[in-house]
Amino acid sequence: MARKTNGSATMRDVARLAGVSIKTVSNILNGYQYVRPETRERVDDAIRELGYHVNVSARNLSRGRTGAIALVLPALRGVYFAELADAVMREASRRGLTVFIEQTNAERDRELRVLDGSYRSRFDGVLYSPLALGQNDLPLFDVDFPLVLLGERVFDGGVDHVTMSNVEGARAATEHVLDRGATTVVPLGVKDDPSPSSGTLRFQGFRDALRSRGLDVDPRAIIGVPDYFHATGATTIARILDSGVEPDAVVAFTDTLALGALAALQDRGLRVPEDVLLIGFDNIDEANYSRPPLSTIDPGRDVIAHRAVALLEERIQLQFDGVPREERPAPRRIVIDFELIQRQSTLR
Repeated sequence: MARKTNGSATMRDVARLAGVSIKTVSNILNGYQYVRPETRERVDDAIRELGYHVNVSARNLSRGRTGAIALVLPALRGVYFAELADAVMREASRRGLTVFIEQTNAERDRELRVLDGSYRSRFDGVLYSPLALGQNDLPLFDVDFPLVLLGERVFDGGVDHVTMSNVEGARAATEHVLDRGATTVVPLGVKDDPSPSSGTLRFQGFRDALRSRGLDVDPRAIIGVPDYFHATGATTIARILDSGVEPDAVVAFTDTLALGALAALQDRGLRVPEDVLLIGFDNIDEANYSRPPLSTIDPGRDVIAHRAVALLEERIQLQFDGVPREERPAPRRIVIDFELIQRQSTLR
């Protein structure tokens, strides 16, 4: 038999060369464990010799699966979300899944469309980080397709949820600057909206750390922000300084806010860390290349991506195996641990 090495070999060709049935080849390709080692070796040799490649799309379609998942985020302009998307795509690729990304721009109508079932026919499952929806929308999360929730806007939504240690991480960041002698510590990133979010949770951790030392924040420094971009960090710290507050430390609730604040502080002639200690949150790549490099809280972005994709893949498999909902595992909430990264911005 002529050896096909140009990618045109079929499963039938592999079976013929290995001297086994097509069913045996299919079992091996699909990870079936109970195959004799010598049979598996013959099939593997035939696959290599023929240059056979599995048509993943055809295989998934034959099972009623697309092999694709959706990652729905508020905005890729936010550096953290862009880096999270990269981590999710790498993890999904490792599992043979394709990721389609959609940004909602935190628009309620667009976020609601994710839950109305229109994604069901296009994707096997959805990783979803809402921003416009909240606790009042909990009944909407009772969906009939695999869904894993990310972020801090919705809790106990009846689906698997992967989140980060916001309160604990912000408290550690604040204690870090207090341990280095700071006494006038200001927050950067307090949200205008008091409903649950990363900003409100991080402010809670910030305030807990101060109060444990018998301190509190100057009310003039509590300025709400509409977003977490660089420009917002710069303008907000300028407003705090203009109010008359003279901070010796700034705890920013994202690295992008911290980097904006860094530029504004330097424009005012204040040195970091000599005059003002500065720490952020998220450990984005950019934080390591500022001058000085930025201390930050690493929330475990790669671990979040790994656990979220793994949970979604498990839910997809249960769905397509036809396991009744009442027999599936109860929804799990997984909180990823953090790490404090100390760099020059908090080293006097």
